[in-house]
Amino acid sequence: MYDLIVIGGGPAGLAAANSAWQKGLRRILIVERDKELGGILNQCIHNGFGLHRFKEELTGPEYAARFIEMLNSTGVEVMLDTMVLEINDQRQVHVISAEKGYQVLEARSIVLSMGCRERTRGAIGIPGDRPAGVFTAGSAQRYLNLEGYMVGKRVVILGSGDIGLIMARRMTLEGATVLACVELMPYSGGLMRNIVQCLQDWGIPLYLSHTITDIQSQNGRVSHVTVQKLDENRNPIPGTNLEFDCDTVLLSVGLIPENELTRAAGIEMDPRTNGAVVYENMETSVPGIFACGNVVHVHDLVDYVSAESERAGAAAAEFVLKGKREGTALTVQNGADVGYTVPQKIRVSDVEKAADLFFRVRKVFRDSVIEVRSGDELLLSFKRDHMAPGEMEHILLPRKILDQARGDTLTVSAKEA
Repeated sequence: MYDLIVIGGGPAGLAAANSAWQKGLRRILIVERDKELGGILNQCIHNGFGLHRFKEELTGPEYAARFIEMLNSTGVEVMLDTMVLEINDQRQVHVISAEKGYQVLEARSIVLSMGCRERTRGAIGIPGDRPAGVFTAGSAQRYLNLEGYMVGKRVVILGSGDIGLIMARRMTLEGATVLACVELMPYSGGLMRNIVQCLQDWGIPLYLSHTITDIQSQNGRVSHVTVQKLDENRNPIPGTNLEFDCDTVLLSVGLIPENELTRAAGIEMDPRTNGAVVYENMETSVPGIFACGNVVHVHDLVDYVSAESERAGAAAAEFVLKGKREGTALTVQNGADVGYTVPQKIRVSDVEKAADLFFRVRKVFRDSVIEVRSGDELLLSFKRDHMAPGEMEHILLPRKILDQARGDTLTVSAKEA
């Protein structure tokens, strides 16, 4: 029996396993379906990683290598090219691989770190032909950066998530012409630094409140797309057609936490995040099963994924070494203009100094205030110069403030200053 099984060997899984080892666990296993550790970082060859964690700019593979080096100095076991088929509330993990076949592994604790996947064309229902040349931005990134295939020469990108923005620059550097980045919402879904560095610096236009309303093909390949402006109800406005002759469409239309295993295990889910409901230590509703990283909620920066995952790994070690935590919990709920909160529950008695709280707002704010209330009582407020849905917000809730909460809920809201 293992002390801990970590499902997923990307940045979250690596950080969780390293943290659990440092906290005293010795029988630790990472199960990874790919042929090497590192996860999505292996195809993210651009820099900008590690500014918070290592105080320097690294590429994705360099960032992953730092944690793999840490892992190599431990006794953590790794199973590569191995698929997890099922987990259950008895902390049994069903896996299969070409090398060892079907196995049922048992663990005293589990960390879920499966990451997220991209929304596809079928999820958003773009009208038109169904030709070759339509890719998710992440798939195109893998083809280009890992497999060495150029996916197209004249490109239109739908959606302004960070992967799409980064691929606009990457395709340009490889000699393609990126004709436009088209965004359904009246604001970008990516970080401001990526809008500047990946679009504005390369003269790539960003069309807000626009979407693709038709895809046409010739000889089985994308040949033409129609883009239209949208009204306040997101309906196309007649007469606003923009026509682009292109051979490739990249989709950057959102990420979804990879939670089929989580749901099948009967773990409580949050419809706001599409991830598991977690406590302040990243424990799920099933004692001994923890979740961290993009499988819980989609992060902007891998540095935050690592910090959150280290917390999950440390908590898994504490569960094994000291037993499960008891006690009542505050439920954290989103108020005005806040989309979700993580964690969703806080056991105040287990908070030493402060609890981390992450959330996203629903619209773009300039001068604004974040408020934390218990009933009608204002417990905390935080000023912000700028907030946007594409940028995750982080606040600290001190233990002494949490002790003042009346009732069993906290409400986090945002408003103009």
